[in-house]
Amino acid sequence: MAPWAGAELSALNPLRAVWLTLAAAFLLTLLLQLVPSGLLPGCALFQDLIRYGKTKEGGPSRPAACRAFDVPKRYFSHFYIISVLWNGFLLWSLTQSLFVGAPFPNWLHHLLRILGATQFRGDELVLSAFLALVFLWLHSLRRLFECFYVSVFSNAVIHVVQYGFGLVYYVLVGLTVLSQVPMDGRNVYVVGKNLWMQARWFHILGMMMFIWSSVHQYKCHVILGNLRKNKAGVVIHCNHRIPFGDWFEYVSSPNYLAELMIYISMAVTFGFHNLTWWLVVTYVFFSQALSAFLSHKFYKSKFVSYPKHRKAFLPFLF
Repeated sequence: MAPWAGAELSALNPLRAVWLTLAAAFLLTLLLQLVPSGLLPGCALFQDLIRYGKTKEGGPSRPAACRAFDVPKRYFSHFYIISVLWNGFLLWSLTQSLFVGAPFPNWLHHLLRILGATQFRGDELVLSAFLALVFLWLHSLRRLFECFYVSVFSNAVIHVVQYGFGLVYYVLVGLTVLSQVPMDGRNVYVVGKNLWMQARWFHILGMMMFIWSSVHQYKCHVILGNLRKNKAGVVIHCNHRIPFGDWFEYVSSPNYLAELMIYISMAVTFGFHNLTWWLVVTYVFFSQALSAFLSHKFYKSKFVSYPKHRKAFLPFLF
């Protein structure tokens, strides 16, 4: 890679700044939750913004001002509808550019440049970004399917700010992936002019990790959904019960752990060295760890018989 290209890639561009800020914010929030509650002053709004679903129910009492901004948790499906449509469009644009030679639309090209995408050539593999975008789209499509046909939503809620963040999140993630594509003007630059000749061992490993993590996340969501159904698959209640099976034998929130592993699989697909994507993974780690920690506290407070060997997020560690 040319020295000027390496210098551009190492800069703290807007995308990296966003992911770094989000990661730092969730790390700080997680650390504050680990501090004994009596040592810090309470803030109802802060607690309301970091909790959702069952952890709102098991958290501090919520004033009416907070409840006024409630949105049904079942609206999670909206996140994946947006992601399937938006990231499907990005994947289509990239596919058109790769296989037909069509340049990116002007507005998309300018948006990527604003966010920090650079014009560079070198040994960057466009196949890595292509596969990562395929993984992201398939992940969103599966999660959308699960929202409609697997998960059983109660009357649990999320804050409208969380809802807005969720809508923006998958748009930003898709742009982050696309911004890693090596460009030559408005056209994708393919080393060797043959996409499939770029295949490397880490692409295979990343694909295997993605499938493995996705299968386990699906299994965990099926287990959670079945807790509210009878043997015929009919929903009979919306109460919380202790889940067992698969990764639930090790952690309270294996679906969050699988989410982290899915993002790590994309980091592997990028060849392990993509700093921008590792910042995304860092954000995902701390955000999922926070949610898992709050869920773990909820289960332990609600069920006296909750398995004592279970950790919150990382088997045997945390």
